[in-house]
Amino acid sequence: MNAKDLRGKAANELNEELLKLRREQFSLRMQRATGQAVKPHDFGRTRKDIARLKTVLAEKAAAAKAPGK
Repeated sequence: MNAKDLRGKAANELNEELLKLRREQFSLRMQRATGQAVKPHDFGRTRKDIARLKTVLAEKAAAAKAPGK
């Protein structure tokens, strides 16, 4: 996932993507808890993707609030 690509999407698309990533994160946690084989790097990748998405959403919210735009 690339922040440059995310900036081109609408806010509702970003919220849907965020929901999808949170479900994936929950799924990974449940797989680990039940003893299924999970690749450790998937946790970090998902967490960083969520942070990237939230950053872009915050940027969009700040741009919408900014006077003169």
